[in-house]
Amino acid sequence: MRQIRWYLHPVLIFIFSVVALGLSLFLYIYWYVEVSARLQGVVKSFNLDPGQFLELETWVVIVVLSILVAIILVGIFIIFAFNIKLQRLYQLQHNFINNFTHELKTPVTSLKLYLETFQKHELERPMQLKYLGYMLADVARLTDNINSILSLAKLESKLYKLSPVRVDLVRTVEEFCRQNSHLFQGTVITIHNPGHRPFYYAVDPPLFEMLLMNLLTNAIKYNDAREPAVDILFTQLDGQLTISIRDNGLGLKRRERKKIFKKFYRVQGTDQPQGEGSGLGLYFADHIVRIHHGRIKAESAGPGQGTTMIIRFKLDGESSSSPATPQPEARETP
Repeated sequence: MRQIRWYLHPVLIFIFSVVALGLSLFLYIYWYVEVSARLQGVVKSFNLDPGQFLELETWVVIVVLSILVAIILVGIFIIFAFNIKLQRLYQLQHNFINNFTHELKTPVTSLKLYLETFQKHELERPMQLKYLGYMLADVARLTDNINSILSLAKLESKLYKLSPVRVDLVRTVEEFCRQNSHLFQGTVITIHNPGHRPFYYAVDPPLFEMLLMNLLTNAIKYNDAREPAVDILFTQLDGQLTISIRDNGLGLKRRERKKIFKKFYRVQGTDQPQGEGSGLGLYFADHIVRIHHGRIKAESAGPGQGTTMIIRFKLDGESSSSPATPQPEARETP
């Protein structure tokens, strides 16, 4: 959760509201008891028309009291809005704890079961290797979850030290898909580069790989198509590089497009796998893109129409003037 600015803290606003209310009551009593009496004495002493002065005084009181009441109402509204936001955050955190507990409990339970099997039974070597493979997969799942939490904590606390390297993003994405093809089996990933040219940009390689892993994993996980497909398109316009990652998955409702990048948020009311995910993946992705001075947004024609994640980076002069190298327009990763 982002740190609240001191002048928007609900306790401070509440104190200001109470002070404003007390001040309004004080002024009402003071002006109508003390000031009115003195003003009437002055009017009588100089034989002036009392209607003009008393009317002016009345209007001043009305204006000042209106301003104070407005301050009180605004303060109450801000406190109410903050309270609603806080309740939603608590609910999201509760959902995150439940989901993440499941993510931790499932592999731990699986590991315990396999270890008890090894303890109680004499297994042949092929069966041992099979179970060991399952256990390693569970350990990898636990490690990924823990690393995600630790990395996100470092990013939010600004303790993560970036080590930017200027790379060709097209080639980097191609290498990532090739090296992790075993994770995307059954999915056709196609990389499009209509300009047949490289796009150089300074990125932190581990973070950029985490970004790609999050986006591609989501595109495949939330996909019920017979043949899941992901198209990655590189385009340049007005000095900006756009990376569009389009899938043929479950899609998004219009109101979900911005919410999915919020911390702990998980899309509701879809056929997505339940009990999976922590609600941090896209929040983490948004954080990574912003650290690299870019922006990310989601587009979808609606449920069942797939989703497109659009990342934009501002290219510098060196990026646009880098020599082009011949590359095929599209490459597929089975």
